[in-house]
Amino acid sequence: MAVQISDQADQSRYEAHEGGELAGVAAYERGDGVVTFTRTVVPDAYSGQGVGSALARTALDDARAQGLSVVPRCSFIAAWIERHPEYADLVATD
Repeated sequence: MAVQISDQADQSRYEAHEGGELAGVAAYERGDGVVTFTRTVVPDAYSGQGVGSALARTALDDARAQGLSVVPRCSFIAAWIERHPEYADLVATD
């Protein structure tokens, strides 16, 4: 089954659903021109199935489309950006 990702802005998180079940979340905080990713959680039942990557890619693509810089406080998002250098330009610099 395909993972469906949606931005639940009222809850400040992206949600991944697979087969109607919540398969993971990527929490964030938005500020002036920046989005800070604070935590990514994927339950063990969905681990290793690409759910975290789908969350990261969608969230970062959304940030790019909205012209936002990214602060990757979440270790998963930070590591994902390291493995995908085409997203490194999104990382906010001081």
